Amino acid sequence: MISRIDLRGDALPEGPALRDLLPRADFDVSAALEKVRPICEAVHHRGDAALIDFAEKFDGVRLESVRVPAQALTDALAALDPAVRAALEESIRRARLVHRAQRRRAHTTHVVPGGSVTEKWVPVDRVGLYAPGGRSVYPSSVIMNAVPAQEAGVRSIALASPPQADFGGLPHPTILAACALLGVDEVYAAGGATAVAMFAHGTESCPAATMVTGPGNIWVAAAKRYFTGRIGIDTEAGPTEIAVLADETADPLHVAADLISQAEHDPLAAAVLVTDSADLADAVEKELDAQVAATKHVEDRIRPALAGRQSAIVLVDGVEEGLRVVDAYGAEHLEIQTADAAAVADRVRNAGAIFVGPWAPVSLGDYAAGSNHVLPTGGCACHSSGLSVQSFLRGIHVVDYSKDALAEVAHHVVTLAEAEDLPAHGAAIKARFGWKVPAST
Repeated sequence: MISRIDLRGDALPEGPALRDLLPRADFDVSAALEKVRPICEAVHHRGDAALIDFAEKFDGVRLESVRVPAQALTDALAALDPAVRAALEESIRRARLVHRAQRRRAHTTHVVPGGSVTEKWVPVDRVGLYAPGGRSVYPSSVIMNAVPAQEAGVRSIALASPPQADFGGLPHPTILAACALLGVDEVYAAGGATAVAMFAHGTESCPAATMVTGPGNIWVAAAKRYFTGRIGIDTEAGPTEIAVLADETADPLHVAADLISQAEHDPLAAAVLVTDSADLADAVEKELDAQVAATKHVEDRIRPALAGRQSAIVLVDGVEEGLRVVDAYGAEHLEIQTADAAAVADRVRNAGAIFVGPWAPVSLGDYAAGSNHVLPTGGCACHSSGLSVQSFLRGIHVVDYSKDALAEVAHHVVTLAEAEDLPAHGAAIKARFGWKVPAST
């Protein structure tokens, strides 16, 4: 069901050579880019009419309006299963605890007497949040997007999720209920690239956004790339990933269950075990066979995901080598199930989120740890972070110098301007002090 990659014996290669040995899904955003281009242009030129036509084409429903009526949010919350409501409320509470603590405060550095630089943090003006609604419905993604935006102080927040034919063209009612719990009352029935284009360009019913965040399929990722520069984005999210670094102390039942938990998202989902224990690898394979046979979404998601080129059991000589492998892989979700797991986790450099020990599975982070589950995929964890309050803030430097403070450093500024052959820069300083500015030649 799952392949093996044996990296024992010979010294592990460095850098790209090691990354090239590791499993990864085929996810060609560049190819998808050309397919979303006409969709994005149609939304630009035709606005809501294009959104309605694309909803009929892609989602099988003819919308009367893209904007979801406020009453639909109220009705969805009223009809929500009380147990689901309680779980969502607890997820929101914990996410707020974590994200509220992330907010940065302005800081002033007094460089010299009379000269200071203040870094202030300002939220973006408006964000468009995306909640997927394809194979599965993710009210948890509504929470993971909305809470950090709210805690950052974003004043205008809108959310889009695909229209559902089974619900009269509205997004899934659990998505709407989550919006109601969060106080997000501007919601649109739009999916995939059309939703990103709606936020990027704006339409008759939806003002343009400054930034778009949220996970999605390859069409969402391609649309984000298409609009990069026009709008801010969080990341081009690809198929979900789990990597587990485990030694002989790990419980194969836990490891197999956690690999399956991510494989059930999508046939391109990646499930990778890195271990120095061949016995554990054998035991996990047996557990995979047993657990997969007893679960749901087997043939359309789990088996293709586990059997795909993006999933594997990677054998290494020891935990030290395992750390090198997981750092090269840069997983979206990384579990550490080893002896002294906290110490091992502390040495990891590249991961979207790290889950320490047997009692912190990825599923906890997906819903109720308080952490954010919108995380970098495809190895991007080596240079990018998951969604947080900081994603919605901009750092702005405020420079405040008195005349004396400027005079004290003026000659250095002029010297550097002339060294760079930018005499007008220096002239801007000289003009303030009556220094002679030579005529141009």
